[in-house]
Amino acid sequence: MRKSFLSILFCFLLLAANAQKVGLVLSGGGAKGIAHIGLIKVLEEHNIPIDYVAGTSIGAIVAGLYAMGMSPDEMLELFNSDDFRLWSTGTLDKDDLYYFKRKDELPDMIKLDITKKESGVKLILPLNIVPEQQMDYAFMDLTAQTTAVCQGDFNKLMVPFRCVSTDIYLNRPIVHSSGDLGEAIRASMSFPLVYKPIEKDGMLLFDGGIVNNFPTDVMQRDFAPDIIIGHKVTGLDTQPDPDDLFSQIEAMVTQLTNYEIPDTIGILLESKLDDVGLFDFPKANFTYSKGIETAMLKIDSIENIIHRRVPKSEVDRKRAEFKSKKPDLVFNNIQVEGVKDNKQRRYIIQSIKYNEKTINEDELKSSYFKLIADDHIKSIQPLAYYNRQTGYFDLHLKVEPRKPLDVDFGGHLSTRANTFGFLQANLKAFNKQSYYFSTNLFFGKFYNSFMVGGRLYAPNRNPFYISSYFTLNYWDYFSTSTDLIFTDIRPQYIRQTENNIRLEVGIPYTKTGIIDAGISRSTSLDEYYQTKVFNQGDILDETTFKATAIHVRIDKKNYDFRQYPTEGGRKFFSLQYINGTEYFAPGTTSPIQNEVENNHQYFQITAKYDEYFKVQKSLVMGLMAESVINNNTLFSNYTSTLLNAPRFSPTPNSLSMFNEHFRANQYFAVGGKALYLFNPNFHFRTEVFGYFPVQSILSSSGNTANYAQKVFTKAHFMGLAALVYQTRFGPLSAELNYYDKVGQKWFFSVNMGYMLFNKRGF
Repeated sequence: MRKSFLSILFCFLLLAANAQKVGLVLSGGGAKGIAHIGLIKVLEEHNIPIDYVAGTSIGAIVAGLYAMGMSPDEMLELFNSDDFRLWSTGTLDKDDLYYFKRKDELPDMIKLDITKKESGVKLILPLNIVPEQQMDYAFMDLTAQTTAVCQGDFNKLMVPFRCVSTDIYLNRPIVHSSGDLGEAIRASMSFPLVYKPIEKDGMLLFDGGIVNNFPTDVMQRDFAPDIIIGHKVTGLDTQPDPDDLFSQIEAMVTQLTNYEIPDTIGILLESKLDDVGLFDFPKANFTYSKGIETAMLKIDSIENIIHRRVPKSEVDRKRAEFKSKKPDLVFNNIQVEGVKDNKQRRYIIQSIKYNEKTINEDELKSSYFKLIADDHIKSIQPLAYYNRQTGYFDLHLKVEPRKPLDVDFGGHLSTRANTFGFLQANLKAFNKQSYYFSTNLFFGKFYNSFMVGGRLYAPNRNPFYISSYFTLNYWDYFSTSTDLIFTDIRPQYIRQTENNIRLEVGIPYTKTGIIDAGISRSTSLDEYYQTKVFNQGDILDETTFKATAIHVRIDKKNYDFRQYPTEGGRKFFSLQYINGTEYFAPGTTSPIQNEVENNHQYFQITAKYDEYFKVQKSLVMGLMAESVINNNTLFSNYTSTLLNAPRFSPTPNSLSMFNEHFRANQYFAVGGKALYLFNPNFHFRTEVFGYFPVQSILSSSGNTANYAQKVFTKAHFMGLAALVYQTRFGPLSAELNYYDKVGQKWFFSVNMGYMLFNKRGF
């Protein structure tokens, strides 16, 4: 009788143990949360069941990925991937940059929208550091098929899931138990000032860590597990780092959270990660290993309180079965929210879908990034809803158009005298087509310019643009002869004034290229002395060149940065026909006393190749080649011939110098680059270039110009060594430049911003 009783009791206890349910709660903490993956890895390998998951912020990301069927190895691979680096930093992949929609590259560093309020005109400051387009698309792409499988019910995921965000207006927690999985996770991790919040059901949703950074209460209320395993990675119980802005913001916005888990309901694990910052995602492997260490220290205690076991093979089978239910990500219908005009809605739909019945995942990604390259669109949050009747996904786009008017600020700051400021105003509109009008102003000692013009885009299956601009340029090369470190012993005195009007038509050439053709009319005035000896009252020599130019070009470019790129490349080819008249008027010091008028008709072919190759994780090599050939005749004197000859200027600093050794009507140049990357935004680079004029332009008696009798008689070299940090506003560099030239050869400078100008006529 007693044996029977003991057998029954044993069976009862065994059944009770087998019925034991386990909930896993993961805290917020930024990049520290990658340690959660290490914990999950250890739990799976020791056959500890995970029946429910809940998390906040990074905890919501890891819990959500696990709930949708990703293994710990797959999650770690994701956090180490280039894709994650791109969408966590808001950086567009170089292969997703739609060159066709990109305007001429200019030195803009800050963009401010202008809107009209009741109180008057207001400048709208940027509210988030990281652009959201990459992240919004990534969450849709990662989770759309999973949301379809669970039909928007988070209880039907592979592992039932909860996450928390914050209604910032009422300062209350919002628990996400249903809806779009990607949108829920995205809301939970929207750290203030870094990521843009999610707008949903009239609420503005920020990071859940603001009000509940460790949702054990949500786990107990919604799932009532027998045991809770909690993992804390945040360092909010310590003073914020006085040198870490993000840790200070985190401390300010995050309320005190109770991280305690009573022994009667579970166990709390804590990973100390003082050396990992809020956004130190590149330390993923280190952080992951710390999570494993924490779990291994506590695994005996976990096994003592959790008697039920689920073999890892069973978890893998369950994971594979859940993933097999995911439908193909093919889209049919498109709905657009956020624009009131039906023509604007059609413009967006046409830009995504054209006239196709369906589009697949790759086609959507391509079209999406083409559309966000449009300056009329500030943001697009894509949501995918599975339509069981059609078997396709319906794409819902939450669009935020840009304000019609915005202004750009920028320029180039330097310890040398080539500093200039930049200001641009842009007016935009779109319906069936998109229109863009702009005017800008450069102002400085070295360079001044004014531009006004516009561009029309047609988003057809075969899109094209038409643009027209008027530009006035002015360069003063004498101003750059002196810097804060060195003084040039042989200054040039040259002023160049140029105005042009251009008309261009362009079509895309693959995603990162463009083919365009155009015509321009330009007038350039060069003022200079042809002698080293002159007085302040002397009149400069003048060469005026009035010309019409026709061009066609192919330009394929996918650099990661506008200036000092570290990956990508450029392939460029252009053919120009120029027909113009030269007018020379001598000054008081001119060796040529007569006025001269000459006609110049010539063709010019320009070809460029520039490519970066990653040799190792931190080592990048670059190869560059450039060639120009034209059949132009010589101008009336040596100086004017050089001023109107093509120049070789492969480095930013070389764009601000007049160097006679790197100008010729025909030349070939090659260069090599070596870069050491400390991180994606900070690197050291060296560049060396060899320049080989086919026939050097020489100065003869009376400063007339003639060609060297033999080809390739001279070679000239140029070099650069620089530390470069790509800030959110532009490149910050400390660089040493070498030029093969008469007089000063070495130039050191510290620079911030872009050495970019308005276009010339040809």
